[in-house]
Amino acid sequence: MIAHTDCCGTRRKPILTTRIIAITGASASGKTHFAHALRQHLQDQFSHLSVGLVAEDSYYHKLDHLPLAQREQVNYDHPDALEHDLLLHHLQELKAGRRIEVPTYDYTVHTRAPQSQLLEPVQLLILEGILLLSHNGLRRHFDLSLYVETPLQVCLARRMQRDVEERGRSRESVTAQFEETVRPMFHQFIEPTRAHAHLTISGEQESSAVVTQVQEELLRRGHLAP
Repeated sequence: MIAHTDCCGTRRKPILTTRIIAITGASASGKTHFAHALRQHLQDQFSHLSVGLVAEDSYYHKLDHLPLAQREQVNYDHPDALEHDLLLHHLQELKAGRRIEVPTYDYTVHTRAPQSQLLEPVQLLILEGILLLSHNGLRRHFDLSLYVETPLQVCLARRMQRDVEERGRSRESVTAQFEETVRPMFHQFIEPTRAHAHLTISGEQESSAVVTQVQEELLRRGHLAP
């Protein structure tokens, strides 16, 4: 936390130094589950620590100008589907001590919802998403990046359950999308970014053990005060 004074010597409100953890991997690899587990663990272990959580999915482009049928044909596993420049700007704003308005994405209609969510600057921000490490500008802001490794067949089974139960999709549409875009985009854009990750973690292992591993790495790098 950095304190500043103005030209008259008056002490201004301290600016938080925001550390950013990026969690990436295939769709349904376990990123979101692990991100929430990590956040809860850090808040429990470090009561003084403010921890935020943002999903890369929130930054899918606003597609209100397209009819729903056309939105359903968009390749959402390609980097062009995401407004990474806005996400980058928001990370810069948080690091400068300014609040941001995180978009809200509606999976049922494939576009952003009218409302956004206000996020105040935090000491530790956890980002999770499939394409975070594909963007050079974003990578420069990550203090720790994690790649969640999970077999694709496990990912498909998880995605099937999630999309059918939570997003109203049919099993046929989930399978078709997985084979037409999810699998090929994984091999083209996501899997290669593993080389940029500081740590590779298992998406099948019990999260408590992996959370401890990540906490130790954060302490080793000086991103957490014991």
